[in-house]
Amino acid sequence: MEKFLYLSLNLFAISYPLARSFESRVKYSKQWYALFPAILITGVIFLIWDHYFTLWGVWEFNPRYNLGYSLFGLPLEEWLFFFTVPYACIFIYEVLIYFFPKDIFKPAGKPLVFILVPFLIGFGFLHLDKMYTSVNAFFAAAVLILHFVIFGDKYLGRFIFAYLVVLIPFFLCNGILTGGMTDEPVVIYNNSENLGIRIWTVPIEDTVYNLSLLLLNISIFEFIRSRKTFLSSKSL
Repeated sequence: MEKFLYLSLNLFAISYPLARSFESRVKYSKQWYALFPAILITGVIFLIWDHYFTLWGVWEFNPRYNLGYSLFGLPLEEWLFFFTVPYACIFIYEVLIYFFPKDIFKPAGKPLVFILVPFLIGFGFLHLDKMYTSVNAFFAAAVLILHFVIFGDKYLGRFIFAYLVVLIPFFLCNGILTGGMTDEPVVIYNNSENLGIRIWTVPIEDTVYNLSLLLLNISIFEFIRSRKTFLSSKSL
């Protein structure tokens, strides 16, 4: 049964959001036209990253905890991860917008970019000898800059709120993947390519990775939604 662990985590992550996609308040299924392209585009980027980091030995996948089917060196479950996790995370993003109409974190949007981007770039250069640490930092900085150039601080407050809430299931799922509840980790990190600092069993870099994954999905998601709104208004 342990071979089903990673698959079970994927199914757990998507089960409730998928079951609630058709309810009458958030109406998540009505956003699929923007959601699925966002997941697809972001997934391609992260899967290419994932493929090469696996190839270069930055991390590897424990065959003990997956079904053994792989494509381009990545287990089937890892491919599913980039669908199930963003689906669940943007569901949380949408639910928070519905239940908290006031954008309470909007004032923190610009400071987040102006402080975090220089920090990430500097941190990346400081740790060029550690591939996961440096690439992760540079990529997160690039995603933040791209988002800010396109949207300004329009969605950053919403993103911050969602990111903080998502950290709870993130640490639960990533903790399991990194060996917090199993004899061996599902995903095995090469500690020579990261700082070796863990929160529970989760590498500290994963919090930045999660930031990039969530923000890139939200950026594309909101770009598609805004285009539809703009085109609808022009047709009136």
